[in-house]
Amino acid sequence: MARLSIAQVTRPSTTPIPKFLAPAFVQTRQASVVRIKKVKKKRAIPKDFKRHNLEKRQFPQFTLCEAMRVLRAVEVGQPPASIKYEVHINLKTARNGPVVKNSIRLPHPVQSDWQIAVICPEGSDIATAATAAGAVAVGEETLFEAIRKEKIDFDRLICHEASEKALNKAGLGKILGPKGLMPSKRMKTIVSDVTKSIRDSAGAADYRERQGVIRMAIGQLGYTPDQLKANIQALLKKVKSECAEISEEVSKEVHEVILSTTNGPSLSLNGKFNDVEGETQPEALAGVM
Repeated sequence: MARLSIAQVTRPSTTPIPKFLAPAFVQTRQASVVRIKKVKKKRAIPKDFKRHNLEKRQFPQFTLCEAMRVLRAVEVGQPPASIKYEVHINLKTARNGPVVKNSIRLPHPVQSDWQIAVICPEGSDIATAATAAGAVAVGEETLFEAIRKEKIDFDRLICHEASEKALNKAGLGKILGPKGLMPSKRMKTIVSDVTKSIRDSAGAADYRERQGVIRMAIGQLGYTPDQLKANIQALLKKVKSECAEISEEVSKEVHEVILSTTNGPSLSLNGKFNDVEGETQPEALAGVM
């Protein structure tokens, strides 16, 4: 038998790897995990403006005389000429529905020294009649040029029917619109009788619904409770009649009436003039403090 011999196998020499080059651990590849972010759902905007139940929340409400007493006490020391009563009418209405917008001649006007300008053919009998009625500026191109230069020295702007096309062609909506001075047939500021419109506008006040609330100056600080009551009742009657006309399209009604002053708090009214056993006497709330 042949002898079995195991030949010595020589391994090739390898150069040692420096320790600082050797990996400390072997990184195993894993499948990447995709994390899905949860998207927060946006709260749905309610269709109607939120209005609280005043009776359920037992919200404090005041009679007209009580509210006037508190507000007059807050305004002690303030210049009487610069302080006015303001009314806020909260409406139950839809967000995207039609808005209430009009003007009213109050029984006791808050401001009577209005500066009124009239757009009418220059040198015409209409311009002469408007100037005689008390208009501070009349004309077409001269008035348009003054408006473009932001020289607006009037509080109201009336347009005669004969100058309606000239007004639309002038393109002054971007200037007059934000100021609430753009004439329109809806606001009854594009008229055929300029003299009558100036006479009616002298003691009229504009109001407009914004975010479901109508805000308007309703009286001066020296007004008596009876004068303030007459103004509030006249405004509420006008607003309710307009809400009744709009209600055919969308529900709209008066929810709350709030009285405030220039620097005073807002007080919710309960619809009463004065308590029978109230300590507040209407005679004590008349005149300037």
